Amino acid sequence: MQIPKGKKIYFASDNHLGAPTAEASRPREKKFVAWLDEIKQDAAAIFLLGDLFDFWMEYKKVVPRGFTRTLGKLAEISDSGIPIYYFVGNHDLWMNGYFEEELNIPVYHKPQEFTFNNKTFFIGHGDGLGPGDKGYKRMKKVFTNPFCKWLFRWLHPDLGVRLAQHLSVKNKLISGDEDAKFLGEDNEWLVLYCRRKLEQKHRDYFVFGHRHLPLNIDLGNNSKYINLGDWINFYTYGMFDGDTFQLKEY
Repeated sequence: MQIPKGKKIYFASDNHLGAPTAEASRPREKKFVAWLDEIKQDAAAIFLLGDLFDFWMEYKKVVPRGFTRTLGKLAEISDSGIPIYYFVGNHDLWMNGYFEEELNIPVYHKPQEFTFNNKTFFIGHGDGLGPGDKGYKRMKKVFTNPFCKWLFRWLHPDLGVRLAQHLSVKNKLISGDEDAKFLGEDNEWLVLYCRRKLEQKHRDYFVFGHRHLPLNIDLGNNSKYINLGDWINFYTYGMFDGDTFQLKEY
């Protein structure tokens, strides 16, 4: 894709809307919607890299209550012709067609490669990649197991969503609260993952969320690892203008 002159690609991740409560997160939601409203003026595309919600589960006929401002703004932007791409995170693994059908937003469950202005981007949420994170990896196998998902869907949505919201806030393996500190380049498991991927193929940018830390790390050989931070403490986002990638604060 060639970015039109004056246009930009935007990236954001880890809003965790609904945490710790719907009321407490509403100011953050309004701030995010205001950001979306601003960037639609010059956005060539928008990438949302997961955990937009602190919990999201799709039943056949039911989705979680709330987030009307966010969903409405995403629908408006998508309807205007600006493509939006969504990568599921560890809090919204259970997306199953709602975004595609209602918002015309493609949803990805694994990292994907894109090319903009001859620059290659490897993009994903970042959970469960690289060495370490073993507790979460075991938990993710349970979360994504078809039988476990089938059992959960048999719960009444009022009970299932309330239980999942409680666990999402309280369980640090899910929330990642204990991970929100820089471990050093030699210990950051996403840095190690990117370096391993570079052994197979060059990419100019590896862009992830999940870590809740704004990071811009030089991997050598004109390749960078970007972590987008979050919309809880940092309110940071990524912007690519066709030549350079910047981490910015809203």
